[in-house]
Amino acid sequence: MASILKVDTIQDQSGNNIINENADTITIGASGDTITIPAGATTTLTDGVSGDFKMNSGYGSVETAYGCRAWVNFNGTGTVAIRGDGNVTSITDNGTGDYTVNFTTAMPDANYTTVGTASQTSAGGFYLIGDLASQTTSAFRFKVGYLISFGATGTNTDLTNIRFAIFR
Repeated sequence: MASILKVDTIQDQSGNNIINENADTITIGASGDTITIPAGATTTLTDGVSGDFKMNSGYGSVETAYGCRAWVNFNGTGTVAIRGDGNVTSITDNGTGDYTVNFTTAMPDANYTTVGTASQTSAGGFYLIGDLASQTTSAFRFKVGYLISFGATGTNTDLTNIRFAIFR
């Protein structure tokens, strides 16, 4: 059986309210070193000073953390099929080896970074992702190609395994 603790206010040892029934936020820690969790449907973690999410990743300093804003894993052959995603509403098939990833929630600007891989389950060779023809706040377009060897001319190719992560 789960336990439930109901209180109106929780204070730290100095008498500062860290949880208050009427407050919009829960603050844990001292000023400048806090985790603030706003009330409401969306949970946001900030450092309480700059508004950025910061963490110590074990390298001796606390720095701003940049999260993955969107990701997708899809099959680009035949009818494009998304296997899994976050913040991707659809993939547009623009032709052989030519795709557009469409975001569910737009990026704040078009200055994001895309990181991707492409492979084929049944053949060897070199697969390249390139020609980011269009990058907007709502989508980005790219092409994938196949090379028989380095230095050869590539050919756009539909591939079975295409994966992207988008950071901003």
